[in-house]
Amino acid sequence: MMTRVILASFISALAASMLTAWWLQPSSFDAYGLAVAQDRGARFKSTPYSEEDEANQPKVKPIYMADGLTPEEAVNIAVYQAANRSVVNITTKAVQSGRFSLLELQSEGSGSGSIIDKAGHVLTNNHVVEGATQISVTLYSGESFDATIVGADPVNDIAILKLDAPEDQLYPVEFGDSRKLRAGMRVFALGNPFGLERTLTTGIISNLNRSLQIHGNRTIRSIIQIDAAINPGNSGGPLLDAHGKLIGINTAIATTSGQSAGVGFAIPVNLVTRVVPQLLAFGKVVRPEVGITKVFETEKGLLIAQMKPGGPAERAGLRGPKVVRARRGPFITESVDRAAADRIMAVDGRKISTADDFLGYVEDKKPGDVVRLTIVRDGQEIEVPLTLTTTDPLGERTP
Repeated sequence: MMTRVILASFISALAASMLTAWWLQPSSFDAYGLAVAQDRGARFKSTPYSEEDEANQPKVKPIYMADGLTPEEAVNIAVYQAANRSVVNITTKAVQSGRFSLLELQSEGSGSGSIIDKAGHVLTNNHVVEGATQISVTLYSGESFDATIVGADPVNDIAILKLDAPEDQLYPVEFGDSRKLRAGMRVFALGNPFGLERTLTTGIISNLNRSLQIHGNRTIRSIIQIDAAINPGNSGGPLLDAHGKLIGINTAIATTSGQSAGVGFAIPVNLVTRVVPQLLAFGKVVRPEVGITKVFETEKGLLIAQMKPGGPAERAGLRGPKVVRARRGPFITESVDRAAADRIMAVDGRKISTADDFLGYVEDKKPGDVVRLTIVRDGQEIEVPLTLTTTDPLGERTP
């Protein structure tokens, strides 16, 4: 009996092994993969270390240019040589009244800028020169000239200065195109951090289309975020691409210490090219006005809270909150019915969810342009044409 059991077990095991061998018969591809795996196992077996083994390992040789520079070094030098003469050092003086006395206190500041033409115009941040009573610009040659503000756009933190200098000392920066930028692209920041003139730092574009809140509770859109070191004194200086072309204005850093923490911001050059012609022509930016001075941001669009009397919005027939008067005994009370106000859902078919979205779209238009507002009134969605005028919109927001 035991013999039969053992024999049966042996036959079963043999059959199973034959069946298994048949199902696991490798194809040529599987056999190759198995061979590779086995080779890996052999190569990663523990073996004694020797200096001879290390000497026999293939070496990765760096690539050098004809002059002994690496490609990265060659690009750094080329960018610096192309743009550093366009960078200027800006120093300012301002007079402030003392808080606890009648004495006037003089303060000093510094920043950077870029020469943009042979006429002596310099591009910088508005906050670098705002409130200054005296402005001095030092050129590449080391010579300093007095400068005046010919135009300023506080909304976008951009200013244009003018100085009288010989043309042979002026080296205009070459403008690039910020529409071509991508996260990960290499960038170069030039400026005067801590008064150290024409200092170059490098980094990459960390991200695009950031929003940056500046003075006056306004927000600049489409900001470039970079990790190139930016420190006090860099404000107003150029952000350059690998061809040495201007792609932005270095304007701010995110820090708690006042020094670079690897998060910097620059105004895109395409915003600059839209603003500068108006600053040169008018000294300010003539923006289209919509006539809505206050809105409430809601989950269902922008609720109109206040309009300019006789402004474009009112002339177009838009409605704000309704004032309700009621008599209570000898008294007359007033209340505001916000539910009666129009709710803006879209502009020219583009969905709007924030005041910044709304202002950003309108500011790209020109005075005299007609925009079509999609609004909700009394539960019904309707479209209202509105003709823009020329006064700056206040754009006050209430969360």
